[in-house]
Amino acid sequence: MTVDHDRLFKEVLTTYFEEFIQLFFPEVHEAVDFSNLQFLAEEVFSDVTQGEKYRVDILAKTSLKDEETLIIIHTEPQSYPQPDFNERMFLYYGRLYEKYRCNILPIALFTYDQYRKEPDHFSIAFPFHDVLHFQFLIIQLKQQNWRNFIRSDNPLAAALLSKMGYNEKEKVQVKKEFLRMMAHMKIDPARSNLLTGFFFETYPTLTSSEEKKLREEVKRMDGREGEKVREFIVSYEKKGMEKAKTEIAEEMLKKGIDIETISEVTGLSTEEVLQLNPLS
Repeated sequence: MTVDHDRLFKEVLTTYFEEFIQLFFPEVHEAVDFSNLQFLAEEVFSDVTQGEKYRVDILAKTSLKDEETLIIIHTEPQSYPQPDFNERMFLYYGRLYEKYRCNILPIALFTYDQYRKEPDHFSIAFPFHDVLHFQFLIIQLKQQNWRNFIRSDNPLAAALLSKMGYNEKEKVQVKKEFLRMMAHMKIDPARSNLLTGFFFETYPTLTSSEEKKLREEVKRMDGREGEKVREFIVSYEKKGMEKAKTEIAEEMLKKGIDIETISEVTGLSTEEVLQLNPLS
């Protein structure tokens, strides 16, 4: 099944928006008051010249700490390269400013798996006069060294390890560090599931030999940290098995298979199967 990267990133970023700003733009985090943070409705712009519609993914409305100034943080996750992206950011900015007439901070988050130099500005100039220089903040995850983030207590840092810069030989270590970070995070189960699901959906699958190497390394981890990581793995795998059982049961229900047979095959109780049946 194809992973909807844009949906994944939007869900993670809206849940951990302040943590995103704190992780990559500490000077912005220091200036912004996140206590009144709210997300605005998705903006859709039509390009009449090309007959296409474009969506602004994340608009966060808040204010600065030291003055009563509305600030909208426009974050645009990009999962694949697009030509003239800097021009599109400028057009978005102009249309947003026309509507809201306030300070707007534009941020582009590049999430694709390629090393590519992306411009952070859009300019219009003549040999005799500079008309415009529009500049936006950018983060290209593939250019971030994952090792710089493994000691962070920021939960978003753990999830984004999957999209940072590492080579094939480091895959096992990246997954091990993610498990270690998550085992230490004191966050509620729902948010933990979101981050874990994000990591595993956007992280390349390990080969059987790599999985074996990972488990051997986890077994060798000492003390309470090793225990926490192993407990986290067991807990996640158990949740995965329960999810798989539920998905199988739902498919069997769609095919009209009787409740007792579904219960016997999946190991779910008849009551649990009945709860999955919208006609029950």
